[in-house]
This record gives sequence, C-alpha cells and structure tokens, in this order.
Amino acid sequence: MSAVAEALTLYRGTLFHERRIKPRYQFRYRVFSLLLDLDRLDEADRSRRFFSHNRFNLISFHDQDHGPKDGTALRPWIDAQLAEAGIDLAGGPVQLLCYPRVFGYVFNPLSVWFCHHADGRLLGVLCEVRNTFGQWHGYLLHNEGAALAAPLRDEARKVFHVSPFLPREGHYQFRVQPPSARYGVTVNWHAEDAPDTPALIAVQSGERRPSGDGGLLHAALAVPLMTAKVIAAIHWQALKIWLRGGRYHPKPAPPDTEISR
Repeated sequence: MSAVAEALTLYRGTLFHERRIKPRYQFRYRVFSLLLDLDRLDEADRSRRFFSHNRFNLISFHDQDHGPKDGTALRPWIDAQLAEAGIDLAGGPVQLLCYPRVFGYVFNPLSVWFCHHADGRLLGVLCEVRNTFGQWHGYLLHNEGAALAAPLRDEARKVFHVSPFLPREGHYQFRVQPPSARYGVTVNWHAEDAPDTPALIAVQSGERRPSGDGGLLHAALAVPLMTAKVIAAIHWQALKIWLRGGRYHPKPAPPDTEISR
C-alpha cells in the first residue's frame, strides 16, 4: 500500500457525530483537512503562498500542535513511538492527516498519523485524540510489524476522558480508510454495559481536492472560522445534553502513558 506522493494534499469533507444514548443528538459540519508528509513540510511551505510551516499564514501547520507539543520536529518523535512497539519504517514516509491552523487557530479532535515502511506497506496508524481541556492521548493501531489491510479495523480500550457527558470506560472500534482519492475515519464508542452496540459514532471523511494556492484559498473561504465552528458545536451539544439531564462525569486524572499500544 503506497502513501500519497505529494508533500501536501487537501481534502474537503465533513465531520459527523451521533450520540445514540439519551440524551441523543447528531451534527454534521463541513471541514477541510491536510495530509502532510512530515519529511517535506518545508517543501510544502516553499511551494505555496497561503501555507506556512511554523509561522503565521492564512493556513499553517505548527509542530507544537501535535506529538510532544513542544515544537520539536515530529518525525523523530513518531519514530520513537513506533520503535517502542517494535516497528521500524526503514525511513519510509509518515503522513499526518489533520485540520490546519486557519488565521492562527486550530482545534483537532482527532489527528491521524499514517506510518509507511520504505517499501510502501502501512505498518502503523496513530489516532491522536484531544479533549477541550487541553489534554490528548494516542491510540497506536498496528499488527506487530506486519502490513495493515485497508480499510483498517481495530479496537482499543478507552482510557482517556473526552467528554464530561460520557464515562472514560468502554472501548473504541476504529475503521480507517487511508487517504487516496478519499479518506474515511470512523470511531465508534461502546459503553461497558452495552458492548455490542455503539453509543457514540464519530466520522471524519473527505475527498481529495486541488491543493495549490487556489485550492487552499477556496477551502478557507468556503469553510470560514472552521476551528470556531468545531469548538462551538462541541460546547453547544454539551450544553443541550446538560439541559436535558445528561449525567456529568468529572474529569479524572489522565492515563499514565500518552500512547496506548
């Protein structure tokens, strides 16, 4: 399975959430995402007027928004995380699918790292989950060094507090269609007392679009204030759940490790 070859690829699509337990809700918003080759960020910067790496622009990507969150280079960090799971990419490409900063602002509920061996095989997928409290946790999906099939299907115990109106316990089911002409990431949360039926469904999907200056400008104008809309949607739904009597779960201590392997 080969990675998309460009340094930067633009996808336009939707973010969908559906809560299937009371109080129920669903929402869908238009979004756009970038797929970025971590070894070619400077190339993506140099070749576009409206995109920058680690500096302000209409659309930008900053190392400090991901991984260790300290502004250091991301490639050595992800290689170290993979090594702890026994995975060696042999220098193969790592691509990060995420929302970019727009006018300097971003919130990524979910960022997805696609980690390829030098021969093109997809060996690892890191799902980097954030909450609105400034915390994050990663779920590393892999097959102990063997290639991952597409679409990737995997499960993980939920260990990270995301919403104050859902318990931290339960488990996730992941379905990931790696980016090509389209991409799709579905994360279903199953409660401990009803493990066979998803209580919350989150889907992020998109279609590939031209990723030059014109495409980036059009995406930013077509989906203005994207970060504000995503954050507002999360808080608006939380308010409605609270008004409808949803049970509040206090924020627990974060897990001992940043990444579940």
